[in-house]
Amino acid sequence: MKHKVGIVEFLQSRKGAYTCILIIVIIFGYLGGTMGASNMLNTMLKTAHDLLLNTCFYLMAVCVLTGAFCKVLIEFGVANIMERLLRPLMKPFFGLPGVASLGAVMTFLSDNPAIITLSRDKKFSQYFKKYQLVSLTNFGTAFGMGMIVIMFMISLGFYTEPIVGLVGALIGSIVSTRLMQFFILKSNPELREPVIIDNSEEHHVEMDTERKSAFIRTLDAVLDGGKTGVETGLAIIPGVLVISTLVMLLTFSAGPNGYTGEAYQGTEALPWLADKIDFVFKWLFGFTDGHLVAFPITALGAVGAALGLLPNFLKEGWLDANSIAVFTAIGMCWSGFLSTHTAMLDSLGYRRLITKAILAHTIGGLAAGICAHWLYVLIHFLFNL
Repeated sequence: MKHKVGIVEFLQSRKGAYTCILIIVIIFGYLGGTMGASNMLNTMLKTAHDLLLNTCFYLMAVCVLTGAFCKVLIEFGVANIMERLLRPLMKPFFGLPGVASLGAVMTFLSDNPAIITLSRDKKFSQYFKKYQLVSLTNFGTAFGMGMIVIMFMISLGFYTEPIVGLVGALIGSIVSTRLMQFFILKSNPELREPVIIDNSEEHHVEMDTERKSAFIRTLDAVLDGGKTGVETGLAIIPGVLVISTLVMLLTFSAGPNGYTGEAYQGTEALPWLADKIDFVFKWLFGFTDGHLVAFPITALGAVGAALGLLPNFLKEGWLDANSIAVFTAIGMCWSGFLSTHTAMLDSLGYRRLITKAILAHTIGGLAAGICAHWLYVLIHFLFNL
């Protein structure tokens, strides 16, 4: 009997390993069986190599220029002016104090983790109740990498559609933040209490050294912002190479000569699945091609990887103006939240609320895409853009 129980415990302790092996066998067994093992490996390597050279480095250039520009805005107080303009909208729409608008500005100009840096600042968090502070995870994520997403869409030749997507992302952020607050208060009503700050702790005093000229401040801001852009560009490379390569293997088709091991060949599994319920995606998002569903799926894990799909989508002729609006909204609102929510809530000490945060943000991202689509339809109808 003891021996039998020992076997059961042995199997249960390795359940994760067996599940991992099973998933790997299913995915790569399907890809290798369809494409051929040699072709599959060659396509994976060549696709990743091309993505690195022609997509990752391009995205890094966008991040560097955007980071430098944003740092200048912050250095000369433009971000503070934006925060003051947005402050009156915070309480009625998001249920947050006015200072939270600074979090939206910072994550829009940089990335999701910027909201955690702010939320752990005592001078910032003293304005919040506990449930409001936790909901900043959803609020800040909805604007993550917003500037980069919009600039990338503009670089593809679309100008009006990213603005429509920005409005959709704003609506999605409201849905996500309000839902998160509802879920928190329903399960943890004690979090209505305000955040308590220990005033006995000494605050660090910033030392004002020599007074710098405007030129030196601008130069420092540009260089520091550019350095941050390089770090961001390096950080998105693994997501682009790993996630985008796998998604492309499941999205694209074989070449005219069949599977030859060239880059950007695939099995079209995702479009096949999307075509089975294409009426849902057409009505909700206005997608005209099943391949487009790959973007929101990829954006769940990494928006940089999702952006990496678009040049090839454009080359294949799958992109249209409506999809750009929807992609901007979903890309901004989700912005890889599955890969950041856990770490963000864990750093705040509320790991138990991760499931609620993910559910609320999933709904918020869907709302963002739906609103962007129907807003685009309305604008196109009224102004024939």
